[in-house]
Amino acid sequence: MSNPPLPPGPPPRVGERADVEEVDRYAERIDVRSPAEFAEDRLPGAINLPVLDDAERARVGTLYVQGSAFEARRMGAAIAARNIARMVETYARDKPPEWRPLVYCWRGGQRSRAVTHIFAEIGWRAVQLAGGYRAWRRHVVAALAQPVAAHDLRVICGLTGSGKSRLLAALAAEGAQVLDLEGLARHRGSLLGDLPDDPQPTQKWFESQLHAALRAVDRTRPVYVESESRRIGRLQVPETLLEAMRAAPCVRVETPAALRVALLKDEYRHFLDDRAALAVCLAHLTPLHGRSTIARWTEAGSAGDFDTLVRELLEVHYDPLYLRSIERNFPRHAHGTVAPVTALDDGAFRALARRVVAASPAPVTAALASAH
Repeated sequence: MSNPPLPPGPPPRVGERADVEEVDRYAERIDVRSPAEFAEDRLPGAINLPVLDDAERARVGTLYVQGSAFEARRMGAAIAARNIARMVETYARDKPPEWRPLVYCWRGGQRSRAVTHIFAEIGWRAVQLAGGYRAWRRHVVAALAQPVAAHDLRVICGLTGSGKSRLLAALAAEGAQVLDLEGLARHRGSLLGDLPDDPQPTQKWFESQLHAALRAVDRTRPVYVESESRRIGRLQVPETLLEAMRAAPCVRVETPAALRVALLKDEYRHFLDDRAALAVCLAHLTPLHGRSTIARWTEAGSAGDFDTLVRELLEVHYDPLYLRSIERNFPRHAHGTVAPVTALDDGAFRALARRVVAASPAPVTAALASAH
């Protein structure tokens, strides 16, 4: 029997590899590491098709250490073959002959090599990431250590509850470029900032997403970003980005106290329904404000007097902290564009976003271009 004809186009090449700098050329990225490895960090946009799942990887690793390396490799090969066959029969079942995914494992070794070999033998031009995830991680760390001065940042400043995040969302809706650090960090950036049922990512995954967001920026246009401290929840913001933010022009959001209370009651309404969780969070403030103050705030929360609780938290805790921090870290805020909030509905914030864009100074790169 003669061999079937090859699909049209360039013939598949077994062992084709791509360097980490070429990742953007591949829209489809397959991570063949275990689910636990994938959960910690991965290339943005990657899907997880493990050659060995967590339990299988542990079994093979234990046999390798405690028994025979040969037996471990034999067991691993049998498991991997079944899992790769499942990939072909399910995920890759309808892929066309010109399909060209990027495949990677921990260090560009056996797992990704096995998958790309089988795919290439079938006729797909699967490409193995040279150095695997380790190369990607080194790439991200090096990139985030570089200065961010080339980005034309505009920092949204304002007291807690002033509506900074809502303005940022409105700017994005109006077509402005936005870097949403709290969105990437899955946290609102304060003591009560945990999002219910939405845990924060790992530090590594936060950095991978941040790296991808910065690479997607059009450097000829402004990028609006909310003022942040070094940490958003338990995640660390890269020092190079903080330095660029602190040197950038600011937009100062000014919101009446009554609207700030209303906004915070809306955004933190999960605490209105779980007053025990609120009490636990308030207890963390005892070293700063004393037991009697925390007891009074806890009683107000238990009684449903959230207006009093939120107002006192702002006046006694959040506002003094913010004012000290903003003076120290964002010295240009005092001369920033003022953005007055008069209502909390989406239409009001969209209108405010248009005013902010119109009042913002011309992009630095555009100004330089016009000067020549």
